[in-house]
This record gives sequence, C-alpha cells and structure tokens, in this order.
Amino acid sequence: MEKALTKVGSFKVGSLWISKKAKEELSNITEDITTFSNTVEEKAKWVFSKLKGKPLKSPIRSSPRAKLIVYLPSACEVSFKDSSVIRYSTRVKGVLTRGKLTGIEGMKTKVLVWVKVTTVAVEGYKSDKVWFTAGVKKSRPKDAYDTACDAVRVAEF
Repeated sequence: MEKALTKVGSFKVGSLWISKKAKEELSNITEDITTFSNTVEEKAKWVFSKLKGKPLKSPIRSSPRAKLIVYLPSACEVSFKDSSVIRYSTRVKGVLTRGKLTGIEGMKTKVLVWVKVTTVAVEGYKSDKVWFTAGVKKSRPKDAYDTACDAVRVAEF
C-alpha cells in the first residue's frame, strides 16, 4: 500500500511539474511569436515607406561603413546634363557611408586637366546638390545625375 501511495504522490508531483513546464514553454512561444510579428511589421513599414519615397532608418542592422568595388569591362567616360565629364577605370573602389562615397579609386573628372575624384557626397536625401571633391570641393545639381547617360569607351584611364 505504501508503495502505491508513493507512486500516486510522485505522479501528482510529476504532473504538476509537467504542467508548469508546459506553461513556461507556451509563454516562451508567445513571446517569440510577438517578437517575430513586430520585426515583420517594422520591416514591412520600412519597405513600403521606401517605395513611397519616404526614407526611414533601416531596420536592417549593418555596419555604418561598407567597402564598394565596381568592375567595368573597360575604362569609360560619361558626360552629364550639366556638362561635367567623369572617367571611370575598369575598377572603381571606395568606402560607402550614409550619404558619402569616400576614398574613391578609379574615378576622374575633367577640370582643366583630369583630376582624381576622392569623395562624392550629398548633404541629405532632400538636398538638390551633389558634392564632388577632386582637389577642391565643388557642388553640382543633383538632377544632372538623375538620368542614366551612355558611356563612351576610352583607351586609357
């Protein structure tokens, strides 16, 4: 009889333990679903705002700096609406940060002679100017660069 009561008592204690664990697991699952739902909602708002043209802080966590390397099949030269001319090497390299491309290698602009472009920047997304640093810092109207232009192959960079 004593053995039977011990088994029944341990069964009750075991079932209480199982019930408690089940409640904890359900609570954890509920928290995970809530977190997932909030993340999806945040990213969806960001995507729709981007599509509408309203910049928001990206929900994607990334480093504030990224190396950018662009490979072209040949060196080329592009003329823009504002009469500026930019020449690109077969490899253009730089460091991309918010609103800036710095440490540029493989890009030149014509002033009186060809001068290496070291930085391209905008002050903000509403800014109507693009700033080029090629020895001196010079601003250009942003709308001159909105339309893609044809590139002309050049013999040398």
